[in-house]
Amino acid sequence: MDRSLLSAVSGIDANQTWLDVIGNNIANANTTGFKQDNITFDALLSQEISGATAPNGVGLGGVNGVEVGTGVETAAITPDQSEGSLQQTGNPTDVAINGNGFLAVNNQGSIAYTRDGTMSFDANGNLVTPTGGLIQGWQANAAGVINTSAPIGKVQIPVGLAIAPLNTANVNLGGNLPAGAAAGTVETSTVNVYDTQGNAIPLTITYTMTATPDQWSVSATTEKATGGTQTLLAGTLTFAGTGQLTNIALTTGTPAAATPGVNGVIVTTTAAPADAVAGATFNGFNINFPATALGQNNVTQYAGADSIQALSQDGYASGSLASITVGQTGIVTGGFTNGQSLSLGQVALATFSNPSGLNQIGQNYWGATPNSGLALINTPGSGGAGTLTGGALEASNVQMSTQLTNLIVAQTSYQANTRVVTTNATVLNSLIQMA
Repeated sequence: MDRSLLSAVSGIDANQTWLDVIGNNIANANTTGFKQDNITFDALLSQEISGATAPNGVGLGGVNGVEVGTGVETAAITPDQSEGSLQQTGNPTDVAINGNGFLAVNNQGSIAYTRDGTMSFDANGNLVTPTGGLIQGWQANAAGVINTSAPIGKVQIPVGLAIAPLNTANVNLGGNLPAGAAAGTVETSTVNVYDTQGNAIPLTITYTMTATPDQWSVSATTEKATGGTQTLLAGTLTFAGTGQLTNIALTTGTPAAATPGVNGVIVTTTAAPADAVAGATFNGFNINFPATALGQNNVTQYAGADSIQALSQDGYASGSLASITVGQTGIVTGGFTNGQSLSLGQVALATFSNPSGLNQIGQNYWGATPNSGLALINTPGSGGAGTLTGGALEASNVQMSTQLTNLIVAQTSYQANTRVVTTNATVLNSLIQMA
């Protein structure tokens, strides 16, 4: 009778623990990155009433031992590390982890780990969790280079970050000059080039059909701070009957060595022009006639309309930080008001040989334990770590249907164990009444 009471009490305790686990799972059904717990039970040591005997070889067979169990205990409560579904948030600093790994967080001086990718910037530009933990990773240098071999630390975006201007070094031309155009036909295109202070200077490129068939004169001019214009480039372009540019002869500017029609590239280098803005510096730059993907020149003379233009130039004005995105590999990229982008840092991911051995320490944080193994720090997408999805979060992996079913089973088991206690009480009362 004592054994049945003790077994029932152990069943009550075990099922109460199960109810606690289920209650916690249901309570965190909407917690970002939460991992539901699964409980495992095992039997307590059985009490032996009589031992087993072997056959004696003279007509008496062996007898099994007689044992009575003494109850149940909680063997383990294990987090289910399967991934939750992804939910789009539209917040560019939110990230969801696809695959293995945890974000590393400096939580008041100690490193914790989380699957909750709800990130934002604090007043000092630090990338932080909702509770102020410092997201760990690598900081980029001024050129946007990230050294992932360095120790991890906080990822910080300086307040008021600006990107310096870049003097134009290359202008790339492309398009068509109409074949058969009358002598004196003029085609122009304009593109802004930039000095070392980021001032935009209009560069006008003019093409004039000469009296010689398949030959155009070309000039490139800018304004001067003192007034008027200056010619940076002047010469003639000669085309073959196939429409391909075959030669450029310059009277102003220096042609670089190139073989038109073979590699399709002619580079002309201007002298350092006088700046159109007083007090600024304007370095020389290249005007390029680059090749297409087919190896032909990008400036052609075919029948049809004029489409000649400056396809691109590589200078820009200064700009201030306007937006932040986090890529699949954890690189934090800043978008600036001048249209440029720059890598500002990279978020790290930690993996463990046994993630189920991590200890839940609250605030969606996990702590390493002797059974989880040491944290292995990797860039997202390498070393077994998953990738990141920006603008999304990982939902809780709690399955409500499973939890509600388990709730009914645990409740029934709890009630059944209490019924054993009441039955024992009735039996004991009957014994007392016999006295």
